[in-house]
Amino acid sequence: MTDIEQPLGPSVHARKVVCADSWRFGLIALIAFLTLVDLFAAQAVLPSLVDKFQVSRATMGFAVNASTFGMAVAGLLVAFFGSGLDRRKGIWISLAVLSVPTTLLAFTDNIIVFAALRVLQGLCMSTAFTLTAAYLSEHFSAGKAAGALAAYVTGNVASNLFGRMLSAAVAGLGGLSVTFLMFATLNLLGAVLVWITLKRTAGMMRTDARGSLTMRIWDVHLADPDLRRVFIIGFLILFVFIGTYTYVNFQIVALGVRPMALGLVYLVFLPSILTTPFAGRLAANIGPATGTVLTLAIAVVGLVSLLSTFLPIILLGLTLVAVGTFLAQAIATGIVGRRAMSDKAGASGIYLASYYTGGMIGSLVLGQVYDHFGWNACVYVLVAALGAAMLLAGSLNAPPR
Repeated sequence: MTDIEQPLGPSVHARKVVCADSWRFGLIALIAFLTLVDLFAAQAVLPSLVDKFQVSRATMGFAVNASTFGMAVAGLLVAFFGSGLDRRKGIWISLAVLSVPTTLLAFTDNIIVFAALRVLQGLCMSTAFTLTAAYLSEHFSAGKAAGALAAYVTGNVASNLFGRMLSAAVAGLGGLSVTFLMFATLNLLGAVLVWITLKRTAGMMRTDARGSLTMRIWDVHLADPDLRRVFIIGFLILFVFIGTYTYVNFQIVALGVRPMALGLVYLVFLPSILTTPFAGRLAANIGPATGTVLTLAIAVVGLVSLLSTFLPIILLGLTLVAVGTFLAQAIATGIVGRRAMSDKAGASGIYLASYYTGGMIGSLVLGQVYDHFGWNACVYVLVAALGAAMLLAGSLNAPPR
């Protein structure tokens, strides 16, 4: 079996080291892509799903984003009970099991069953995600862990782009059922890739005989005012992200964009693939608090642009929202890792639970706002949410180095 970080001797030429690292980080990005490609892909076919299930836009938006509830729950469960899990086995099994609800989505006509299957998808994706993040933190040296995590976030960004594009294109050619079957195949491909490339590792953390260490450490995390602020910032980031990219689809379709071409709209994520890896450098140069405020301000400018009815301006706005929120998410994740003095996986679990809960609430709240008050009201709510996040970020203290 291949280990994605084989030790390299000091005599190996520097360029060979760079090439080897590039290969490993590319592999990590691909694993991230295959882990999360299902998460937001259904958003690109939301209008088609509304037609199929004959429900309101708010109901369908909530059902599609029910996966975020599963993501939140699994993040907490893995942080609590994942201490003895073998990373490689947990990741590939989660991805293999993920293919089951994904396949069943192709055959259901019941909106409640659809939402339940999306929750199961979220449970599987979040388990794989959390265990992979722990694997990277534990397996790579301190000097390379940041690059590995940046590669993983970049793969996540790529999944947002290409997952949506694949979903819209395949649905336009073969229908919704073929789309979900295609994603189930990608789930299995991810499981095989992890099984081949990752090696078995130790558990996430140790507990004492009474099993109370985890709870004490979690109490410390929640008692830290800066960590609490970052958890809320994460909640607000995905609240805005999901609220934006779920319901803007209806605005774009109203402008005459065909559902099959809707996937091309998500090329707005392409710049984020290039900018997200620089989040760490940005935070180091101007500080994580200032960096978070600045990147969220970029997203606010993008949101205001969405009040336009001119498609090029809307696409520019969506690009800025993606760049700003992904950069802010990457910086916030780094803050959690640096502030948590112990049980970093537990702190990450709390952050992910808060983050994905924000997505679930965002889909619910923004759906109701959209149905009752229209798109402009949604934009005002989204701007207010990011304004609150910027206020919280501005009050953060510098994390320990």
